[in-house]
Amino acid sequence: MTVRFLIRLLVAALAAFTVEATASSDIDPAAAWEHYAKQDFAAEPRVRFPHETCFRVAALEHDLPYTLLLAVARGESDFDEMARSKANAHGVMQILWPITAQHLGIYRLSELYEPCTNIDAGARYLKEMIGRYDGDIHLALAAYNYGPERISGSGTDIPSGASWYSSYILRHLDFVLSSSRGSEPDTDNLYSEFGRSTLLSFGEPYRAEAFVAGLEQRAPGLRLDWFRKGIGEFTVVLIYADRDEFERSAGLLRSAGFPLAR
Repeated sequence: MTVRFLIRLLVAALAAFTVEATASSDIDPAAAWEHYAKQDFAAEPRVRFPHETCFRVAALEHDLPYTLLLAVARGESDFDEMARSKANAHGVMQILWPITAQHLGIYRLSELYEPCTNIDAGARYLKEMIGRYDGDIHLALAAYNYGPERISGSGTDIPSGASWYSSYILRHLDFVLSSSRGSEPDTDNLYSEFGRSTLLSFGEPYRAEAFVAGLEQRAPGLRLDWFRKGIGEFTVVLIYADRDEFERSAGLLRSAGFPLAR
């Protein structure tokens, strides 16, 4: 397969996927988070995630759902305690230095690379935002990402990027809960042991989202996700538990017109 042919294939696939995925933007994140608060507040994740003790302690101390903290951490850093963004956010929960960190009583940058310290800081900040917006998780997440001074208490005129962030974390919550797959909990399964293969990177979040939604429509059964890796970089990833799942996924991708490079 030539490079030119592969590029034409990807362009055609992206065009088709974007059209097919339009419906995914119809989800109302505010309503979805309200449903979560009422129905799934105490739910347990399907698998065990990194820094489990840090997350459970922070969730208990700050009266927050364990799965909500996991979803934010997965979306922010994919649990990487050494993560650093171009916006100068650091650690698992991507705490902004120095403004947000000092607001939370952290005065040494090195402390943000201590997982439990960082996770506790993120939980405290999220709890503060949830209180500020009277329990509205959608607005709290918008403020966690954009800053509370840019999100009105009424919830009107939310910047599109802040609303997008709420939907982005909602997708990571879906992975944490595995609600769309109907899977039973498997506490012997470790998230850190899952394999990952990068499929494509995009400069715009809606393109990554559309690409994933289109692939999922064409090939149900794939475990796909996309991550914000930095300013202007959004990476689509295939996730698999073992070699057998990888081979099945590779076959599904080929049938959808997206062969994996070997």
